[in-house]
Amino acid sequence: MTHAPKTPAATFVDWFVSAEDGLRLHLRDYGSPLDPGLPVVCLPGLARNGADFAPLAEALAAGAAGRKRRVVALDYRGRGESDFDRDWRHYDLSVEAADILAQLAAVEIHAAIFVGTSRGGFHAMALAAARPALVRGAVLNDVGPVVELQGLTRIRQYLRHPAAPNSLPDAIDYVRKAMSAQFPALSDADFEFYARASFQKLDGTFGATFDPNLVKPLDKLRLDEPLPQSWDLFEALADVPLLVIRGSNSDVLSQETFVEMARRHRNCATHVVEGQGHPPLLADAATIARIAAFVAEADKG
Repeated sequence: MTHAPKTPAATFVDWFVSAEDGLRLHLRDYGSPLDPGLPVVCLPGLARNGADFAPLAEALAAGAAGRKRRVVALDYRGRGESDFDRDWRHYDLSVEAADILAQLAAVEIHAAIFVGTSRGGFHAMALAAARPALVRGAVLNDVGPVVELQGLTRIRQYLRHPAAPNSLPDAIDYVRKAMSAQFPALSDADFEFYARASFQKLDGTFGATFDPNLVKPLDKLRLDEPLPQSWDLFEALADVPLLVIRGSNSDVLSQETFVEMARRHRNCATHVVEGQGHPPLLADAATIARIAAFVAEADKG
């Protein structure tokens, strides 16, 4: 395991660890292993990376949940600062699950509260099924056992035409045009944050931050018929505290599925982020406060 030097302004350390097949994987590590709070592990969406969680991670590490705690935000293979895989067939949930376990073992996290955005939520459910002692609580950000075809079709179309703006103004312009319809509540600062998270690299330059081959597994899916539902996998979270977050304009997590998740889980809290779509950024003060309150309660349990 290696790490990049921490700049004076940085609130995290960048770690690089090896996957089982030798691929280099990246994670951001906020706080300290000596902090008293239960760690939080942040798992991003399909083509996203750990930079998405910066505002939340900084707040939780600083003690927003009552105690300082370690927060790690992972990059899957082919995203962020992790290496791209020469074989696109490895962009698979099972391979990524093994990567996640390797990353957590490298930084010695054996139990944590998981925050999973979109694809990350499926990973959180799968980890709860495979390693129950690892998952002490879960936040599912705009994801559930039923994925709406409209949203998945939109995501696939986005991945078929990936952008690679090479400056901050171009990146802001791109995300503003792409997101404004579903995210009318975002401020200029929000768009800048998301532009940086989407396209800014570790060295400060801008460009593509995910492998275009990520679309190939989606191209194999038939999106003219409903996808299999994952209620059995959702049951893996039955014994841990759960917070489900939905963007009010989401086209991936329907209101019906959102309500049904809360009905089926005996310890499920919910939170709606108004004026945002799929997935909510988890960067506004109200949502960070809600997650922090949930983390504090889950930590007590």
